[in-house]
Amino acid sequence: MRYAIYFTPDKDDPLGRVAERWLGRSAFGRQVPAPTPVEGFSAAEIAFHTAAPRRYGFHATLKAPFRLAEGRSESELIAALDAFATARTPVLVERIRVARLDGFFAIVPDAPTPALDRLAGEVVEKFEPFRAPLTPEEIERRGPENLTPAQLKNLHKWGYPYVFDAFRFHMTLTGRVPAAEAPRMERAIDAFFGPLLLEPLELSSLALFAEPEPGAPFHIRSFHAIGGERKRKLA
Repeated sequence: MRYAIYFTPDKDDPLGRVAERWLGRSAFGRQVPAPTPVEGFSAAEIAFHTAAPRRYGFHATLKAPFRLAEGRSESELIAALDAFATARTPVLVERIRVARLDGFFAIVPDAPTPALDRLAGEVVEKFEPFRAPLTPEEIERRGPENLTPAQLKNLHKWGYPYVFDAFRFHMTLTGRVPAAEAPRMERAIDAFFGPLLLEPLELSSLALFAEPEPGAPFHIRSFHAIGGERKRKLA
């Protein structure tokens, strides 16, 4: 079992609902139709390009997947996340946009959002005591030879290369898309999400995701409203 602390919109949020239809899966466990044809892409092509993010569900990583440290329990982790969320205030991202990052498409803030970066850093630090050290195999899977010295230090200290100064908030929509297909994919995403990409994004919740076994889809284990309202736990 691995856990991760992600941001994902409330299950009734319009952006989240449309993203579930784009990916063809809901991390909340509800039934979602398989991907459909979009702007010149067949249903099979959309399913192919969304296969990697589909396993994780629509989310932004705050604390990357980790195994529980020895002596720690899931119930402790859920209680700590609930207390952490209750003590914080929501963060508003005034504008979002679609960007291509290292070949994959994601929804990102249109401008730097210091409050968001602070929240992400606090999550990394606060829940570090729950993380078991990486195994040599887990380190190798991160491709340490391709990391900068700072990212490599992050990997060994925090279990993930892209934290603090290296953090980039993003909600992944595709796997890596070849450059020749990138303009067409961007048009397809814009057409599918439409005016939702013009709306602000409020981070008003944190979710504990779980991977029951290696390679299995991640699902929401518990859901916590920032500020303590609308608390909801999912078994």
